[in-house]
Amino acid sequence: MVKTMKLSGAESMSAAANVFIGQTEAPLLVKPYLEKMSKSEMLCLMTGGMATVAGGVLAAYVGFLGGDDPVQQQMYATHLLTASIMNAPAGIAMAKISFPETQEHNVNRALTISKDKIGSNVLDALTLGILDGLKLAVNVGAMLLAFIAMIALINFMILKGVGSWTGLNDYIIEATSGKYEGFSLQFILGLIFSPIAWLMGVPSVDMTLIGQLLGEKIILNEFYAYVSLGQMKAVEALSSQKSIIIATYALCGFANFSSIGIQIGGISSLAPGQRTNLSSLGLRALLAGTLACLLTGTIAGVIV
Repeated sequence: MVKTMKLSGAESMSAAANVFIGQTEAPLLVKPYLEKMSKSEMLCLMTGGMATVAGGVLAAYVGFLGGDDPVQQQMYATHLLTASIMNAPAGIAMAKISFPETQEHNVNRALTISKDKIGSNVLDALTLGILDGLKLAVNVGAMLLAFIAMIALINFMILKGVGSWTGLNDYIIEATSGKYEGFSLQFILGLIFSPIAWLMGVPSVDMTLIGQLLGEKIILNEFYAYVSLGQMKAVEALSSQKSIIIATYALCGFANFSSIGIQIGGISSLAPGQRTNLSSLGLRALLAGTLACLLTGTIAGVIV
């Protein structure tokens, strides 16, 4: 990767690790290098986490989409694993387009890592690893709770406030034949992201529902979006299998607003000096990670 794509070793390692482990666990593999990373490298690391999903949660998504049918489970497991692998290089490409590395020495530089940072012996290294993991889990949990609660509050205000006062709820329920419960965040997201769904190759009859899923993934998280996709699949709300496959690929990434908080809290606990860069690059990483997922979904739409 250093020779072909001009990536540093830390960038390459984190990008490869993100296919199998999560967006806050992968940085643990390159923890000694985090403090010395340039902004371009940090964005690449963040985007890699946003564009992929952890291997541990793939089983849950397979269950949502495949149900109790072993054949369906195998099919969706193949699609999800393929999507995660495809998203890794796509994330690198989007990150480097968004923020190219301008300092050549950052790619080939050699860093001296103090043994104090990795432990003087096996027991010391084990203890440091446990403490790092604990700090990481606490930061991630706090950020995740705060962001999801904030989004839920906004949705409640829109649905029960604006929707009820203006009478839009009844109109939307009737106009969508009950697909939406009113002027909710899901309905708004469906309208906003439906053109993107159409550009990805989703049939026009399904583009609002797939647009809703894309919006749920970005505003909430991909777990919630896959639950919604599984429910749509169960009640046959989507007209074609192509729409389901495109959504399966496009949703396969941690690119959402709560991930910004998770990465800021998690990675900054490993490298406190990078907190300012993490905060300034959060939205750019979200955009790059989202584009990587959409690119993968578009490719799936062309092939299917």
